[in-house]
Amino acid sequence: MISLQQDPEGFVRMKRHFPAGASVAILFTDGTQEIFTGQRLNEIYDQALAAYRAGNHLDAKGFNRGPRKKVQQGIDFVAVAPGMST
Repeated sequence: MISLQQDPEGFVRMKRHFPAGASVAILFTDGTQEIFTGQRLNEIYDQALAAYRAGNHLDAKGFNRGPRKKVQQGIDFVAVAPGMST
């Protein structure tokens, strides 16, 4: 089982996908704990990444097709809240 802890801003560090069958325990800042499947966390990660890319005018692969300037290609933190595991 993988254990993660939510930071005070409501995020957990997640730089990659977890195995779909893995169990991930997240300890929230309010003291509650919830078990997520790797597949569910991957879905939350993918939604956050898509929102990041749309907000920064990047295409589906994370490339900026406009003028060249350095842009972060991904995300490191994902917002989670109790009740999101279902």
